[in-house]
Amino acid sequence: MWAEILWCIIGLIVGLLIGFFLARFFMQRYLKKNPPINEKMIEVMMTSMGRKPSKKQVNQVMREMNKFM
Repeated sequence: MWAEILWCIIGLIVGLLIGFFLARFFMQRYLKKNPPINEKMIEVMMTSMGRKPSKKQVNQVMREMNKFM
């Protein structure tokens, strides 16, 4: 009886861990293929804040954004 409950708990924990890592892997792969922000969006955002961004500034912002992905 106790062994069956223990196996159910172990199976649940293992299933949760496998599910977490699979979801994380697929989400990272999706974000690499379809980044949420691109250079054009950064240029528009900086222009709307009243500054004309140079290519160097846009690349710097993109590098900072990619560090977190």
